[in-house]
Amino acid sequence: MKMRPSRVLKKLRDGKVVRCVKTNLADPRVVEIAGMCGFDCVWLDMEHVPSDWIGVENQIRAAKIYDCDAMVRVARGSYSSHIKPLEADASGIMVPHVMSFEDAKKIVWQTRFHPIGRRAVDGGNADGAYCLVDFNDYIKTANEQRFVVVQIEDPEPLNDLEAICDLPGIEIIFFGPADFSQGIGVPGKWDDPHIVQTRKRIAEIANKKGKVAGTVGKAGNLQELIDMGYRFINVGSDVVGLALYFKSLVAAFDKLEQSSI
Repeated sequence: MKMRPSRVLKKLRDGKVVRCVKTNLADPRVVEIAGMCGFDCVWLDMEHVPSDWIGVENQIRAAKIYDCDAMVRVARGSYSSHIKPLEADASGIMVPHVMSFEDAKKIVWQTRFHPIGRRAVDGGNADGAYCLVDFNDYIKTANEQRFVVVQIEDPEPLNDLEAICDLPGIEIIFFGPADFSQGIGVPGKWDDPHIVQTRKRIAEIANKKGKVAGTVGKAGNLQELIDMGYRFINVGSDVVGLALYFKSLVAAFDKLEQSSI
């Protein structure tokens, strides 16, 4: 019995761009639809969304049906908050608000097996096929086929950016512009020069250090982000798509009402 390989890592190692979408809704059917539609990765959120562990595990199963990776943004807390998604067979975790080199180093220690770190070992969950994967194959494959994403979404870690990118065990350096904008005192001003420069700098340093640069984007600026050096790009979310669709339907009713006056 072998661990499932990561679709995201295969694409990245082949030099391709990863297509990701975020889900806030807890229904596995949303994840299943994303997989059917061809996304490489679905971002599940446990930082802001009140999902429970069983619900997340079922979403991960739904993704795997269509060979779609699940990446779980964890809540900052104990080491167990970081490894539970991996044990449920998420292909990756995203750790928000990484504030320093020491912070990033601790994350690697908690989430990577020997010889990189000292992640607590179980093997009796979905990722280890419920103890059917050989122990040594399990820890070796987990280090090779599972990815760790650190979010740079505050000004504080920028001085440590090169050192963070030098750490083994971290694959993706992910720029989060929303929290960064409020961190520098210009909430929501996406064209602020400091945000624009930081987005470019993160991609530049990540690529120079052999890491993958990730961020959020939209259909209209995909090429710009790719040209900048980003290869893991999240475009959109289920709640935004559903809200826009619902608004368009209500607008159709409004138009009919106005025309009948």
